[in-house]
Amino acid sequence: MSKFMDWIDARFPATKMWEDHLSKYYAPKNFNFLYFFGSLALLVLVNQIVTGVWLTMSFTPSAEGAFASVEYIMRDVEYGWILRYLHSTGASAFFIVVYLHMFRGLLYGSYQKPRELVWLFGMLIYLALMAEAFMGYLLPWGQMSYWGAQVIISLFGAIPVIGDDITQWIRGDYLISGITLNRFFALHVVALPIVILGLVVLHILALHEVGSNNPDGIDIKKHKDENGIPLDGIPFHPYYTVKDIVGVVVFLFVFCAVVFFFPEMGGYFLEKPNFEQANAFKTPEHIAPVWYFTPFYAILRAVPDKLMGVIAMGAAIAVLFVLPWLDRSPVRSMRYKGWISKLFLLVFCVAFIVLGVLGVLAPTPGRTLLSQVCTFLYFAYFLLMPFYTRLEKTKPVPERVTG
Repeated sequence: MSKFMDWIDARFPATKMWEDHLSKYYAPKNFNFLYFFGSLALLVLVNQIVTGVWLTMSFTPSAEGAFASVEYIMRDVEYGWILRYLHSTGASAFFIVVYLHMFRGLLYGSYQKPRELVWLFGMLIYLALMAEAFMGYLLPWGQMSYWGAQVIISLFGAIPVIGDDITQWIRGDYLISGITLNRFFALHVVALPIVILGLVVLHILALHEVGSNNPDGIDIKKHKDENGIPLDGIPFHPYYTVKDIVGVVVFLFVFCAVVFFFPEMGGYFLEKPNFEQANAFKTPEHIAPVWYFTPFYAILRAVPDKLMGVIAMGAAIAVLFVLPWLDRSPVRSMRYKGWISKLFLLVFCVAFIVLGVLGVLAPTPGRTLLSQVCTFLYFAYFLLMPFYTRLEKTKPVPERVTG
């Protein structure tokens, strides 16, 4: 075996990669449960790719055959139902773990210097994931798939001068049709997964170049022993690979419970109108995107003007990319920031969740007002950050991690 590995290493840096990214990659020893979600996101990505490949084998990407092929997968393909539920539940699970992963970054300042590129690659993954989910949402060719795509694509028509041309270019037709379905299928199955995989590799490489953050926000590279090993670091393998197995087991218990007992999750993971074939002549009573888009959909609806609503929705995502340069705090972790930062983060999280709930519900004057308030709070967290992070009083940061 040793000779075989020597032969491999002479032609491919297998051992070097193993050491650089696992056995000799030193991570802070004070990781907590919030650090499970990065590896869980990778697990769900693998699930989505594997189940997606198998679903593709029986799916027909055409307006005439898409809905029937999904029914065929559910009823006639051996274990097709579990593949479909693993994929549909996996889509929601992906966004749950990604949102928690992002929250961990906000909590411990994982976007601050020198990890700006790590954050930017992560945001690009999030953007590509949203595009991937949107493209895949049309494929079952159900009522909500069709009309949800109709609403989202029509938003591009609000762009002055070129809006109508862009909308037609995205659809590939004068209305959503089999041509739209086919191009979305190609993007969902081939183009975007390649982009996401490439970004994930870049995200991990950038992370391992600068080192992982920790709940204290302390750079463990500052204190090393005579061998150059961080005093507050431990090898990622076997310590964190084994620890991550615990998180994976707990996650799989919950994930499998959803898949086997309530995969529709009351209509939030798989909407009831989507069990009816798309009909261009029958509009659902209430059109809303799937739950993981609803915070931004609520921001869109909170603004009366269509163009300004589209700009606000785009800005809500774009502002995440400039976060590393908005935070002027001398400390990274929320443990040592002042009460103003803690209050703003709490208000931001509550506003984001409320916007998500409002995005699912049909609009009323009261809900629209609440959406406007939450939209203001959402942007206030970012736009006021250069001021409150600079002015607030912070706690002293210890020299070594506190455990």
